[in-house]
Amino acid sequence: MESSPRYQPSADKKPEIRAEEKLLLSRRDAAQVLSISQRALDYLVATRRLPTRRIGGRVLIPMADLRKYARADHPEPIVG
Repeated sequence: MESSPRYQPSADKKPEIRAEEKLLLSRRDAAQVLSISQRALDYLVATRRLPTRRIGGRVLIPMADLRKYARADHPEPIVG
């Protein structure tokens, strides 16, 4: 039985994990998941429409909150 190649660590590279499988996403990845610009995502974070977690200097967005945001309707413009 062969294992998936993404779980085979190599000496010089970390294994790839798909964005949907991560618990926390970078701002860039979160913007891609929502199909919006990073600037629009930054606005959602600044206006507290999306919660964040800080680990060190990194700002990360929980995948569960991205899914929750995507399931709701948002008729107002993102950037005012």
